Amino acid sequence: MDIVETRASDAVTLALKGRLDGASSPGFEQRVLALINAGDHRLVIDLAQLDYISSVGLRVFMLAAKRLKPVGGRVVLCGLQPGVTQVFEIAGFSTIFPMAATREEASALLA
Repeated sequence: MDIVETRASDAVTLALKGRLDGASSPGFEQRVLALINAGDHRLVIDLAQLDYISSVGLRVFMLAAKRLKPVGGRVVLCGLQPGVTQVFEIAGFSTIFPMAATREEASALLA
């Protein structure tokens, strides 16, 4: 899986490409936690090019949400493909994470 990081004002966007599974989730977790520990508390995660997510990948999202909650931070997802959206809905994560169609809409939800 590839991760591309961009910064805009006071938010960080991570664009994921490929598969988020047992092999790739440790690297994603390390990246997310490093951002949070460095004081980045507003994250947009662009999943437009994510083809697959496993339960191990979902765990990273929950970990990020738990770390951000006490500091008033937030994660907003955008660009989810239908299969990935279905996994988030089945897991009940669609009620935890705001979802937007585009990065611009996701950034607006952080405001």
